[in-house]
Amino acid sequence: MGSLSIWHWLIVLLVVVLVFGTKKLRNLGSDLGSAVKGFKDGMKTADEEDTPPSAQQTSARTIESEVKDSAQPKP
Repeated sequence: MGSLSIWHWLIVLLVVVLVFGTKKLRNLGSDLGSAVKGFKDGMKTADEEDTPPSAQQTSARTIESEVKDSAQPKP
C-alpha cells in the first residue's frame, strides 16, 4: 500500500498537465535548465578563483599593432 504503481504516476502526470498546461510546464523546464546551467557556471568560476595562480595555466601573449586615426584627413 505504501508504493505507487505506474498507473498512479500516469494519473498524477495527467492531472498536472491538465492543471498547468503544457506551455507552462515547458517554460518551467527551460527556466529550471537555465538556472542549473547558471549555477554550474558560477561554481566553475568560483573554483577558478579559489585555485592559486601557479596552478592555473595561463598563456601570456602580447599582441602589438599600430592604431591609425581615420578621423583626420590626410595631407
